[in-house]
Amino acid sequence: MQPLAHTMTAIEITAPGGPDVLQPCERPVPVPGHGQIVIRVAYAGVNRPDALQRAGAYAPPANASPLPGLEASGTVVEMGPGVTRWAIGDRVCALLPGGGYAEYALCHADHALPVPEGMGMAEAACLPETCFTVWSNVVMRGGLQAGERFLVHGGSSGIGTTAIQIARAMGARVFTTAGSDEKCAACVALGAERAINYRTEDWAAIVKGEGGANLILDMVGGAYLPMNVRTLADDGRLQQIAFLQGPKVELNFAEVMMRRLTISGSTLRPQSDLAKARIAAEVERHVWPMIAGRAFAPVMDSEFPLADAAGAHRRMESSGHIGKIVLKVG
Repeated sequence: MQPLAHTMTAIEITAPGGPDVLQPCERPVPVPGHGQIVIRVAYAGVNRPDALQRAGAYAPPANASPLPGLEASGTVVEMGPGVTRWAIGDRVCALLPGGGYAEYALCHADHALPVPEGMGMAEAACLPETCFTVWSNVVMRGGLQAGERFLVHGGSSGIGTTAIQIARAMGARVFTTAGSDEKCAACVALGAERAINYRTEDWAAIVKGEGGANLILDMVGGAYLPMNVRTLADDGRLQQIAFLQGPKVELNFAEVMMRRLTISGSTLRPQSDLAKARIAAEVERHVWPMIAGRAFAPVMDSEFPLADAAGAHRRMESSGHIGKIVLKVG
């Protein structure tokens, strides 16, 4: 089965700037190389790195599409040489190197996973970026164990709502921060033992009063970095995945040494195809059964048409959303 046309509608970044620089365009339908598949996109997930790329602060890898969009759901319409797992017409959701804001997207075959049974395409588009990020940082790198105290900042975000549910399903005690009482209530409903409104409460003191966090997942950075270090229990681990407040801060490493703390972090997009394939296999092995057992489900905030990608970005950057934002493509 071949794509229906040689060109497709996509959303391009016309210049670095605000949401309005996202404009419809016509592009060639991608052609798969060895080990790659082409997906007819049904829905594309909207993520913070998309906004950073739009603003000119997060350049795509050299071999990636310049179009935004790091995850999508849809059906396989074309396969390159060496692809053995998939068949034309298979329903998949996939981690993309870029190019999700389009009618067709190209990805490595091993970075796609089957749409969970009974799940719609909109919800499936919410899974790859957050599940890959959370599982690789919280479990593969962070080593979360049942019974540990886990703190995730930004609990109402796509990453946060995913981390709360996965950590709870693993038997951890989950703490989180959020920016309103409404968001805190949503986090508790998802399984957080305590959700802390960072605008009105001292989250560091509250978590420290519980014995400190064994593991923290942070995407804020800035002033949160030294606060996270103080909030960790002895032998605790900090996993840094983003810097909403900036990557530079003064930090006293004597405390890190004296209390045997571990500070690590990662970004997903620059990792090798092999590394992402290993994460995909782990996610399918461990997270997909959580979905089947109803221990985890993506939290949906809103849906926008592809042509209104700018509106989706405005919604995300308002920080009023709870859960994931998607673009309806097909």
